[in-house]
Amino acid sequence: MSGPFGLPLALLTDSYKASHAAVFPSALSATAYAEFRQPFNNDPSDHRMVFYGLQYIITTYVSRVWTDTDVDTAKAFFSTHNAGHSAFPFPETLFRKFVRENNGHFPIRIYAMREGSVVYPHTPVMQISARDEYAGLVTYLESVLLMTWYPSAVATLSRKAHTRIKERYSQSVDDSAMWTLESRMHDFGFRACTCVEQSMLGGAAHLLTFAGSDTMSAAYYVQHVLNGGRPVATSVPATEHSVMTAYQSERQAVMRVLDEYGKGVVACVLDSYDYARALRDVLPIVAERQVRDGGVFVIRPDSGDQVEAVLMGLQAADKVFGSTLNSKGYKVIRNASVIQGDGVTLDSLERILDAVLNAGFSAECVGFGMGGGLLQKLDRDMMGMAVKLSSITYEDGQTRDIMKFPKQGSSKVSLPGKFSVHADAAQNGAPVAYRASHAPSDPDLLQLVYDCGPVPGHTWDSFDAVRARLDDQWTRFPKIARAVSDDLLDYQKLVHDRQEQRVNDGSAFA
Repeated sequence: MSGPFGLPLALLTDSYKASHAAVFPSALSATAYAEFRQPFNNDPSDHRMVFYGLQYIITTYVSRVWTDTDVDTAKAFFSTHNAGHSAFPFPETLFRKFVRENNGHFPIRIYAMREGSVVYPHTPVMQISARDEYAGLVTYLESVLLMTWYPSAVATLSRKAHTRIKERYSQSVDDSAMWTLESRMHDFGFRACTCVEQSMLGGAAHLLTFAGSDTMSAAYYVQHVLNGGRPVATSVPATEHSVMTAYQSERQAVMRVLDEYGKGVVACVLDSYDYARALRDVLPIVAERQVRDGGVFVIRPDSGDQVEAVLMGLQAADKVFGSTLNSKGYKVIRNASVIQGDGVTLDSLERILDAVLNAGFSAECVGFGMGGGLLQKLDRDMMGMAVKLSSITYEDGQTRDIMKFPKQGSSKVSLPGKFSVHADAAQNGAPVAYRASHAPSDPDLLQLVYDCGPVPGHTWDSFDAVRARLDDQWTRFPKIARAVSDDLLDYQKLVHDRQEQRVNDGSAFA
């Protein structure tokens, strides 16, 4: 079989998708599109989101070559998949046709925004089309394409964390130390993931913004698959509670760690027994060694009140390591810092940073780790990603642009027609969706990434280039933008009114 995990490729969708081709109207073509319906977590003040992860979906799943064996295996599965373990309908004839006539490539065309693009609610991030007898397969791969919601959500979350940290950096950190910003949020999420693949995709999305990561699956994938061997992620030696409690005393554990790693950066968890006593009794010994050896000791609390634990660590470190006052009037501790990685969220991150600055310390004195909050506590509804049919051309040549507008769910209204997306100079280049027939003359931001098979000559951008794109656009684009052109909004209203009339007079149900 050609599919991953021993699965036939035909099963990389939801069951009901297999029944759609047989009941789809005969058509010359059909078009669907993908969008995020709402900003991340419905943030009213910042609508920017990051579109990321399609490269993996295309190369790992969509571009795979189907074989007759895939179809045979799928047929055996479908033979008992219907209610009562009876045969479930699936488009076997169409599958065998493109296996035979299209070299096994799935017969759809996909245009998409480039990886790392900053988008807004209702920006078409993908446009999918299928022609002739394959028109009914236009949304067959919707489910797997929608899985881009996950790396997109992680990338957006990391960027929002970066925005919050950067604001405090601008207030309290000298220009000469701004380089430390990219290490202020560390990925602790490998163990929180449901599988290695999730850790790799989510961890890579985090690395679009930050360089700190303990998720080596993502670090390797980014460096050696996406970035031509050029490294992005870094980490430092650090202890866990099992190392600290394996010694008779915490002092012994810390001394052994310093013997091995004390000339560099090393992190120690200090709450195995009593965090306050460890700061009082062990930290002075650490300071003496670290100042002598020139290393940096990172204090890690892992329990208690998040804000209080960070401030306790900073104040204790200031007392024994000492600090200097930077040009902005904030303390920078010598040879030490604190990292808080216990249950960090965007909200708690801000509370901690504000408390740190209020206590007179520079934001560079504290780092953060996120585990499950970064790679696991997310879902598709956070940005409302969806794929919807938007246009169909019937066998007689009549084109009908389509939109969904459920009376009981106004948040699920979609856009009608075929689209192009263009940079709007009036909004510093932010993307705006247009009707394809009424688009500006400048280049369409939706690029062909799959054309009933791999696109000849197409190459994906390096990870460095994707990082640079995200950094540039997130900095340049407004927090809230007009993402849909006036012409397309007017057309949406026209189609809506026309369809609503059919609903009201009953012809839509006839």
